[in-house]
Amino acid sequence: MRILAVDDDPIILELLTQFVAAIGEHELTTAESGAEALDILKTPGCAPFECFMLDIQMPQMDGVELLTRIRDIARYADTPVLMVTAMSDKRYIDAAFKAGATDYVTKPFEVNELRVRVGMVEKMTQTRQLRTKKIFAAKSAAAVPQTLELHEPLSVYDVDNVIDFIAMENYVAQLSRNALFGSTAFGFSVRDIEAFHQALNAFEFSGLISDVAEVISDTLAGHQFLMSYGGDGTFVCVTESGWRPDTERLMDDVNLALSRMELFNNKGEPLEPRVSAGSAVRMIWKSGNAVMNALGEAHSSAKAAAEKYERNRHDFWLTEQRA
Repeated sequence: MRILAVDDDPIILELLTQFVAAIGEHELTTAESGAEALDILKTPGCAPFECFMLDIQMPQMDGVELLTRIRDIARYADTPVLMVTAMSDKRYIDAAFKAGATDYVTKPFEVNELRVRVGMVEKMTQTRQLRTKKIFAAKSAAAVPQTLELHEPLSVYDVDNVIDFIAMENYVAQLSRNALFGSTAFGFSVRDIEAFHQALNAFEFSGLISDVAEVISDTLAGHQFLMSYGGDGTFVCVTESGWRPDTERLMDDVNLALSRMELFNNKGEPLEPRVSAGSAVRMIWKSGNAVMNALGEAHSSAKAAAEKYERNRHDFWLTEQRA
């Protein structure tokens, strides 16, 4: 795996060089500034990197700005990025994940911890390569349905505050109990998602998920939040600043916005997705596995709400038919 590490401290770069050499067959390139890193990425014929390790506090261009610039490069839109930094304040953590960080490691770091994080990156890289092949296969053969598994999380690009599900888990795990004070997790799930999944090819389905994500993000604009797509047509949101969301009202607002959109499949047939909202899960004083369980509870609650809506609609239709 080709890794680019960026840090203005040569001692840290030397430690990372020794660490990478010790954990496996990886190729490490180093840079002492954001500008130098971007020059490396622009070098003609430069083979693509599969992972980045970025410090945050650097002169001229900090790590968050560098990350934003990296994400603007098409080939690195979803390349895993580990922030390796001494900045443990929540505002830095929030800014890094919002800009597209995959994980966050604070200095001084434990070698075993970093080894686990790099191992996770390797698995992510392999999974993304397989997923990309599937999506492009579906795009070139529009009649192929269900190329992607329904339960599989998908990457959503160019939508404000939307991050990968693995990044969401890493973000929540990074927060301390105090930082979680006032946070709430809740979810939205697309109704009758199985029907959409069966009717659409992978490229169309990914587009539908992205469109719904954009509507939800726009509806939540003005609040501090991060959102992720966790599979099964379900999005999980984590809010900050003590905001207690009214999920029923938000659901109505999202569905109103969806009703005003003109969405179509590749055949020009209209798509009319609607969502159900789950219960809001307070994350106050939670830590460790309890935090992860809160994300799972928010996901399950939204999915159950969508399934309940479809059951009730089906039962009502049967009642009308009998009448």
